[in-house]
Amino acid sequence: MLLNSPSIIHDSEIPPQYTCDGENINPPFTISYVPQNAQSLVFLVEDPDAPAGLWVHWMIWNMDPKMTEIREGEVPKGAVGMNSGMTNDWYPICPPEGEHRYHFKLFALDTMLELDEKTVTREDLLAAMEDHIVAKAELVGRYTKAENKVTLEQPTT
Repeated sequence: MLLNSPSIIHDSEIPPQYTCDGENINPPFTISYVPQNAQSLVFLVEDPDAPAGLWVHWMIWNMDPKMTEIREGEVPKGAVGMNSGMTNDWYPICPPEGEHRYHFKLFALDTMLELDEKTVTREDLLAAMEDHIVAKAELVGRYTKAENKVTLEQPTT
């Protein structure tokens, strides 16, 4: 299974338009080579570099395994769980300091999950997925907020 993005090259900088320096929308993704026995997809977006510990930006499960894309700025059909900001939506990329890594993770499951969108935690989701993962893919992007970027000025002569 492959997870790609026309906007993010693996382990490279996320374009500012997908962050708090831009439009605060989710980037687009393409999905391919999903196993035929997959019954659903799960999409997780996490920041392991957050000061308070792992920060969940997006949790979506029970997505159609036949889907081939997640469109820019659109929530795909599926169950959307609560992010670390306590909303059932995309939480914008906006690292408070320094460079952060953002892990975009896709899982193919051999089942649908019966979870409550309002109360499920990341740990609940991972526990429910256990023993049902038939494939997984991951894309990592990096970002430093514009105001935190160090610029080197050329000396004037």
